[in-house]
Amino acid sequence: MNFQLTEEHLAVRQAAREFAQTELLPGVIERDEHQIFPAEQIKKMGELGFMGMMVSPEYGGSGMDTISYVLAMEEISKVDASASVCMSVNNSLVCWGLETFGTEEQKRKYLPRLAKGEIIGAFCLSEPEAGSDATSQRTTAIDMGDYYLLNGTKNWITNGNSASVYIVIAQTYPEKRHKGINALIVERDTPGFVVGKKENKLGIRGSDTHSLMFTDVKVPKANRIGEDGFGFTFAMETLNGGRIGIAAQALGIASGAYELALKYSKERKAFGQEIHKHQAIAFKLADMATQIEAARLLCLKAAYLKDEHADYAHASAMAKLFASQVAMDVTTEAVQIHGGYGYVKEFHVERLMRDAKITQIYEGTSEIQKIVISRGLLK
Repeated sequence: MNFQLTEEHLAVRQAAREFAQTELLPGVIERDEHQIFPAEQIKKMGELGFMGMMVSPEYGGSGMDTISYVLAMEEISKVDASASVCMSVNNSLVCWGLETFGTEEQKRKYLPRLAKGEIIGAFCLSEPEAGSDATSQRTTAIDMGDYYLLNGTKNWITNGNSASVYIVIAQTYPEKRHKGINALIVERDTPGFVVGKKENKLGIRGSDTHSLMFTDVKVPKANRIGEDGFGFTFAMETLNGGRIGIAAQALGIASGAYELALKYSKERKAFGQEIHKHQAIAFKLADMATQIEAARLLCLKAAYLKDEHADYAHASAMAKLFASQVAMDVTTEAVQIHGGYGYVKEFHVERLMRDAKITQIYEGTSEIQKIVISRGLLK
């Protein structure tokens, strides 16, 4: 097994790190505090190719592999998880889903602008009573002949107010349960589509999270992704890849907190010497570094399997499960190493700790990941 990154991978990682430090770091505390969506930064990310990393150049994307995507996600997430979750949804859920399962007409129409960050997308699965239980969709898409009549509410939608293209999962044939679900492309200005209030969140406060309401929205059948009833399979297949993105985000949050804690431990003195020379702190740093490296290897393994077109469902679930726990553990220890300063916004680690929690919740809770993993083991 070769654990060396290619020159291209190293270049991607360096470019993402430089962008994060120069473009995302300034103002990140203010954006978090005032819930400001990083619109200008997202636009620049699109110009650099970060919003459509895995999209084929044929459709305006960067044509990179999943490993490159993981490396870039880690670096962006070290600084601003609000920006990285927007990047993750656009890459993993919207662009990948469209390119993999969409018609040629759908790809030509939407992918070039999505890949370049000229517009961004949203993935609409969760509902007030159907979060982890994706089979229980209350949003309906009634077949009206030439179009579907869409009614319902979606919750916790990332990019909810900033997106131009929404992939909406809805039930067409309730008697068929998961085999009666469809995935529909809905454009922002469609009559009957309303964006609800912005959620006031614990973390990733700069990200744009809203409820969405659909009232007698007419969606042309040309906007259905895949065959009739393919929606549930589409959602599950797409989420498998999405978990790699969220695992990489959790990894980035953890490694960002670790880098800050390591730097602080070399500057802060206690009892006449830098605190990293005290065994209590040195052991914390050792544990943090080990956890992060293990999470990174799980992320890269899942990405590698995806690039090799192998079964990566349980590998992505393992990466997401472990990396999200590492994010919580490492950010908590980073705050502890900083002491009282860790509780202050200007030192960043308290924000990273708040951002870490959501990685255990979205793309399926930790319990859902264990279900996915155990099913893979028991096949």
